[in-house]
Amino acid sequence: MNNPGATQAALDILRSGENFQWYVITFLALIVYVYANEAGKQNWRGIAAGLALYMVHWLAEIINGLIQHFSGHALWTVPTGTAFLILVGVGIELSFMFSIAGLVLSKPLPADSKLKLFGINNRLLWVIANAAFFAIVEIFLAKTPAFVWVYPWWGALPVFITVYIPFFWAAAYAYDAPPKAQKTFIGTLAAVNVVLLVICAGILHWI
Repeated sequence: MNNPGATQAALDILRSGENFQWYVITFLALIVYVYANEAGKQNWRGIAAGLALYMVHWLAEIINGLIQHFSGHALWTVPTGTAFLILVGVGIELSFMFSIAGLVLSKPLPADSKLKLFGINNRLLWVIANAAFFAIVEIFLAKTPAFVWVYPWWGALPVFITVYIPFFWAAAYAYDAPPKAQKTFIGTLAAVNVVLLVICAGILHWI
């Protein structure tokens, strides 16, 4: 393992208020403003993209927490540098960022979902490009004390394939889906996440 002690370091600050900083409140206010502003513009497609990505983000973090519980080590951890560690692999700052990532990054999407750019469907290109960018950013983050890839086989490529491709695929799907399908997709993911959090975090204290 690259840093097995990172799991315990993260567990030591898990949902502890000792490191709280007031900027968290400011970030929360800014996120509320972003969504309120887009709702005022009736940008429901962008909002759907943002919420869909955020729901997949939560599912990935819950799964990472369950991996930690059953194997002893998560795939990734945040052992330091956060004002509030929500789950073993995500601090509140990262979670806030992912809460608007799909919305913000959907801005340049062409209205025509079938349009090709460089010979590639623009939605597919968007998913791959954003997933690759985020995976590359994680390479830098993993070189800091604040974010740790625990296993040597876990790195940019598996992150790209198993984490960020699903994130941005969900955002692209929700962006183009009819309103009823958007609500069903996002609502189902939200319900699954809430149930898992209540059971695995609230009742069983696994994550």
